[in-house]
Amino acid sequence: MAFAAVGGAGLGAVFGALLDGVIAVTSKATMFETHLRDLKCTLDLFQQVDEDVRQHPNILFRPMQGLESFEIEMKKGVQLVEKCSKVRPWNKPRYTRKLIELDSSLRRLLSVLTAHIASDQRGRVINVATVVNHIDANIAAQNQNVNQIRGWSAIPEPPPFTVGLDVHVEELKLELLKDEASMLVVTGLGGCGKTTLAQKVCEDQKVKEKFRSNIFFVIVSKNTNCLVVQELCQKTGSLVPALQEEAIAFNWLQEFLKKTGQDPLLLVLDDVWLGSESLLDKFGEFKRPNYNILVTSRFQFPRFGPAYPLGTLEQGDAMTLFRHAASRPDRSSDIQEDLAKQIVQLCKGFPLAITTIGRSVCEQPTEIWKKRVAELSRGSSILDSEDYLFACLKSSLDALDERLAVIKECFIDLASFPEDRCIPAVALIDMWAELYGLDEDFRSIAHIHELTNRNLANLVTRNGKMEMDGYYSEHFVTQHDMLRNLAIHQTGQDEIGQEKRLIIEICGDNLPNGWTEQKNKPKETRLLSISTDGLSSAKWHDMHLPKAEVLVLNFQTENYVLPKFVKKMSKLKVLIVTNCGVLQADLSNFKLLGSLANLKRIRLERISIPSISKNSMQLKSLQKISLFMCSIGQAFSNSSIQILEAFPNLVEMNIDYCNDLVELPAKLCDLIRLKKLSITNCHKLSALPEEIGKLVNLEVLRLRSSTELERLPGSIKNLKKLSFLDIYNCLSIKNLPEEIGEMSGLRKINMGQCSRLQGLPLSVLNLGELREVICDEETENLWGEPFKSSLININITVAKEQHNLNWLYNKP
Repeated sequence: MAFAAVGGAGLGAVFGALLDGVIAVTSKATMFETHLRDLKCTLDLFQQVDEDVRQHPNILFRPMQGLESFEIEMKKGVQLVEKCSKVRPWNKPRYTRKLIELDSSLRRLLSVLTAHIASDQRGRVINVATVVNHIDANIAAQNQNVNQIRGWSAIPEPPPFTVGLDVHVEELKLELLKDEASMLVVTGLGGCGKTTLAQKVCEDQKVKEKFRSNIFFVIVSKNTNCLVVQELCQKTGSLVPALQEEAIAFNWLQEFLKKTGQDPLLLVLDDVWLGSESLLDKFGEFKRPNYNILVTSRFQFPRFGPAYPLGTLEQGDAMTLFRHAASRPDRSSDIQEDLAKQIVQLCKGFPLAITTIGRSVCEQPTEIWKKRVAELSRGSSILDSEDYLFACLKSSLDALDERLAVIKECFIDLASFPEDRCIPAVALIDMWAELYGLDEDFRSIAHIHELTNRNLANLVTRNGKMEMDGYYSEHFVTQHDMLRNLAIHQTGQDEIGQEKRLIIEICGDNLPNGWTEQKNKPKETRLLSISTDGLSSAKWHDMHLPKAEVLVLNFQTENYVLPKFVKKMSKLKVLIVTNCGVLQADLSNFKLLGSLANLKRIRLERISIPSISKNSMQLKSLQKISLFMCSIGQAFSNSSIQILEAFPNLVEMNIDYCNDLVELPAKLCDLIRLKKLSITNCHKLSALPEEIGKLVNLEVLRLRSSTELERLPGSIKNLKKLSFLDIYNCLSIKNLPEEIGEMSGLRKINMGQCSRLQGLPLSVLNLGELREVICDEETENLWGEPFKSSLININITVAKEQHNLNWLYNKP
């Protein structure tokens, strides 16, 4: 071809092979007939350029560099077109997208070639303008024809079979049919059906009636903004400009949007990745009535408005999808219903996993089905056998570049906790403070938000909003099992003996593969997680983990024995022990911790504290202890432990949902180095000891949701360093002590939902450092005169309740 002089002989040859392939396959691959015709029209544009150049044989062309990538794309295109004649119906969406991407790539090449021809001939004796104008005219005419042929086919058709999307289509449609401008971001895991949902919205009859021909579907993916604008330009039927700079691309975009006038416009930006915010900003600048943008993304982009989350399938829809995937389209297939239900249950409603597994067992004998169920039931990851599913999920993780390496590590750490459980955010705070130096709690919560914005995890809060005062005990992290499998898979990428993490799951007394061979070898592991079920015995094999800093133990038995090898974990800084059963469990061998000189943080969940308070030990380095749903009421009543000697450097204690706590043990008030004391959701707590005044270094005192607590002792006047007092939802408190005015360091009070509080003592006027009061509409009235005019530096915030009970459920 003549343009081979510019692009090279190789480019000309592969172009010819591609054109021949398209012509040969179009009549065979009827599923892709429309898209193959579109591709043929684009190739015809190349031939038209060739013909126009041939008519001017005296023109010399300088070979153009940098087209190797286009040649590679064309070679892939030859293979793609050939495969289209063999594709099965369920793979249609995947290959449709590939054909569209190939067509876009070719049009970009056409733009580059014509621009090069024009620039190469400027200043020559022969008037090349005539040639270029002739080329442009033919391209424009062809583009017009292409646009007429494309019409609605410019919007990729959704798969012929879909489930579970009808409600989502109706909800999105209601927003798009409104007259005002909007940007909707449909977000979810890769493979959950976001693109299919957008396609179904576009083919809805009412949507078509409103937007008519002004519906444009652009695949953004990881393309540059210039390439995205070029693709949009192509969709409009315009001559695709050679856009080298974003400024030029955005100028074209502005002109395009102006040309649409006041006609309703729907622009779908599919598969938008982080890094495309500037593109969304530009589209958002041109707001006008009936201008709508529908974005699909694995990321949430919170600054562009609330996300529309697309979750997993309900059981019924999941079974329907599996039956379809596991059946031949041309004949009825024998579906093993009992085995199908087990597979669907193990896929946890994830559409891509259901489809992938369904296809893998289609027309297979019963033994293959049983084998697959057995493998998945034993904990074998679907990701180990399904490359496409693994690649789809891992691409979201790969988007975390070197700048976000710690975020990636945090994602993998989530696998330390059992599947289908809510992970307490405060447990992650403890881990990450020591592993990654996130010494301020809010930094760990910010990392969780980063993961949430990427749909790699979900942050669930009790009241539906983030706390502003650093209270995170009612924040939980959930994660789909497929993502947990991905995290576990990542832990296996380290070399043997060099593992950063060791995550062990023991069923009964069946030890993991390789345990016997590796158990006595020193490891580089910094984080060790061991999960056992209700059938596991107390027998432990020895392990040598000299560099382990975090130990996470999850179990389900009524009695649990700390492994003896804990004693040798000399660098251990964090211990998290979680009883996943219903009742509190007795914990033995707790005295082993006395030999750990670096242990700073302990978190116990559903543990009987009397079972460990019998042991005399000293934890000199312990700075923080958290007790969640533990039995603590009788913990220190008959104990000979001198608590200050046991925990001489403890600065933070958290007691949460310990329902047998009626009165705070006076012994705890000997912990004179305490800076934070949090006693929350202990609904039977009715009294605080007068000895609490001994905690002279206390800076934060939380008593929220202690619904039976009737009064605060007058000795709190001694807490001169206390800056924050939290009595939120202390329903039984009627009056604050007169001595509160002597708390000279108090800067903040949260007294929301204290419905029985009758008034404030006049000594409140002496709180000269008080700057912030959080209350509800009722308690706000207590801050009228004489307080309002005297305490002029106070900011009073009226908090609205937003109850969210999702956190109560263990399953994500």
